[in-house]
Amino acid sequence: MSFLPFTRPDIDEATIAGVAEVLRSGWLTSGPKVKEFEAALSAYFGGRPVRSFNSGTAALEVALRLLGIGPGDEVITTPLSWVATANVVLAAGARPVFVDVEPATRNVDPEHIKAAITPRTRALLPVDLAGLPADRNRLYAIAARHDLRVIEDAAQSMGASWRGQRVGSFGDLVVTSFHANKNLTTGEGGCLVLPDDTLLPLCEKLRLQGVVRLPDGDMEVDVLGGKSNLTDIAARIGLGQLSRLDEFTRRRRELARCYFEHFDTINERLGCGLPVRDFENCNWHMFQILLPLDHMSIGRGEFIARMRSRDIGIGVHYPAMHRFALYRRLGYGDGDFPHAERIGRETVTLPLFPAMDDGDVDRVCAAVAEIVQDNLR
Repeated sequence: MSFLPFTRPDIDEATIAGVAEVLRSGWLTSGPKVKEFEAALSAYFGGRPVRSFNSGTAALEVALRLLGIGPGDEVITTPLSWVATANVVLAAGARPVFVDVEPATRNVDPEHIKAAITPRTRALLPVDLAGLPADRNRLYAIAARHDLRVIEDAAQSMGASWRGQRVGSFGDLVVTSFHANKNLTTGEGGCLVLPDDTLLPLCEKLRLQGVVRLPDGDMEVDVLGGKSNLTDIAARIGLGQLSRLDEFTRRRRELARCYFEHFDTINERLGCGLPVRDFENCNWHMFQILLPLDHMSIGRGEFIARMRSRDIGIGVHYPAMHRFALYRRLGYGDGDFPHAERIGRETVTLPLFPAMDDGDVDRVCAAVAEIVQDNLR
């Protein structure tokens, strides 16, 4: 039986051939394909201005700099995300202020945000965990009330919607990721969707060394920029992926439904925590369950090892980041955010990617049921 990873990108032959054409063209770094990809992304997001980056992390860093966030400022975010979400705040010289998550959605809890706002708060940085959009209505209401900016970490929610609107087609600054495990991949990459054109010139300077090209062939540099432009090779992959994004999302939702059908049958005796059943808004970037570890005789590591012995890959997305040493040094510790800590301790990510068939879900659920049930105390 072949190994089933928890995710795998789906790159079609036309895209592979397109990448070969780029390689033969001699123009490998940012060029015509990047412009084409950005135009296609802008159309996808309802005509909003978009700039691509070599990672979602770089796009988040630039978003913070565009808003002038730096030393002495605070940015409120969730501890339940990939650590880049908070790392970029530190890189800007500001302080990430964590608040706990809602147990059901596993996204940042707007009620906790209200209590965390101080005179130093400059922005909210919500995350759409596993592709389930955080509550935009409540978040933007809080931001408006306190004159805060919002940077949406939509790294996991490409193709998701909020009440009929595509994530990224509205709101303030929106960042998504095109990492290899994302619903749309360029290998590595990401993009920043801007609310209007006013920030575009500075965005472009921050993306590439602060350089402005002058008509006479000279150049000027008046801000410190980075090196985070996307390549034409990556952009060509992205163009092929974007044309199939709706197809990918439909299939992911079908697979998620299949998972729920199985757990509806087996979970009464297992007691696993399940995600919110959302087949309209969520893009099902991941299907995560919470193991009933308090009632099991084995830990998560052993569960993962036993699933792997059955040739099934399992991910962990994510440990609660405030417990990492870097953030403990800021004063965070165990017990600060109990919902995030419990979810981070119990979560496992089951295989889910468009090329899976329903039989793969059958296989995963049978293995989960056997291992959990055999090790319940």
